[in-house]
Amino acid sequence: MQLMAWRAVIVVGALWLAGAASAAVLPEDRLDVMRHDYDGGGMEIKGPSVLVRKSFADKVSVHANYYVDQVSSASIDVITSASPYSEERREKSLGFDYLYGKSIYSITYGNSQENDYEANTLNVDVSQDFFGDLTTFSLGYSRGWDQVRRTGDPTFNEDTDRQSFRLGVTQVLTRDLLLSVAHELITDEGYLNNPYRSVRYLTSSSSYSYQAERYPRTRTSEATTLRLSYFLPWRAGLHGEYRFFNDSWGVEANSWQLKLVQPIGQRWTVETRYRAYQQGQADFYADLFPYKDAQNFLARDKELSDFDSTVMGVGLGFQFGRHRWTHVERAGLHLWVDRFSFDYNNFRDLRVQTTPGTEPLYGFDATVTRLLFTVWY
Repeated sequence: MQLMAWRAVIVVGALWLAGAASAAVLPEDRLDVMRHDYDGGGMEIKGPSVLVRKSFADKVSVHANYYVDQVSSASIDVITSASPYSEERREKSLGFDYLYGKSIYSITYGNSQENDYEANTLNVDVSQDFFGDLTTFSLGYSRGWDQVRRTGDPTFNEDTDRQSFRLGVTQVLTRDLLLSVAHELITDEGYLNNPYRSVRYLTSSSSYSYQAERYPRTRTSEATTLRLSYFLPWRAGLHGEYRFFNDSWGVEANSWQLKLVQPIGQRWTVETRYRAYQQGQADFYADLFPYKDAQNFLARDKELSDFDSTVMGVGLGFQFGRHRWTHVERAGLHLWVDRFSFDYNNFRDLRVQTTPGTEPLYGFDATVTRLLFTVWY
């Protein structure tokens, strides 16, 4: 439960495994085996992911994914309020894509389990080609049923319901230029905070104490993403993205990314990317509250604070030919390394003992490594 935000960093990379289906074309049959590693901010997350995808009668594609996180944490949240710990999360999913004319209908069910959190998610998506296959329109809906527990407290059991509504349009503008616009509306209801995290409040000018966080039981979020992909004359792809996010808790964020993909010869591919992210704090966030129960809702989660982050990444890919493989079309090996930098503008490092509210601001770097082996058959 304490690691949901950091797992999202790795899952963003892992989503490459699932490979969103293009309208009117089923995904290729393939086997993906990935190893992911996250190291930063006192946390280590690692584990494998395996995806198998198979088509039948050129109409149906079935895919199954198994994903594991092995976590050990001594992050600043843990050090200042609890003890270092280790845990494991296992995620399984099964999905189907059905091709009918110029439409693809997709459904995926996933289950994720750890010692204090269980999540069940159902995704339904539809995409349709129009205007000579130059325009693709997509709709999506997700429903999640989560169960939150607290280690060491058998009486603690809370539910969370999540819904997501997605709308997207992809347009071929020219032979070399592709535009995509997507919008997502997310509604969360139930227990939305972390049962282990606390806020701090002043008890005197030189000391403070703690009380449990207290969040609203509903949250509505919206995100709009604009993407452009351009095929450069020297056989390279330049991809740009801008995303704006806001929610009912007062959080506003925006990010932009540039990525260059350059093939070298027939088998090698080199990728570079840079991403910048900026976020404002939630309405009920504070690093230090003036007194106990200072307001109805209280949060000191650094992911709800005002912060900035950047990512610089490189990737290298190599594809093998068929050679003597009978049932294999080709195979590929890809390695990505991303370097994250986080700077928090109003979350302070409590490991430094000084006058409350004057501690140094917190920041850290993290490295995410992904090694992927793919077989197309």
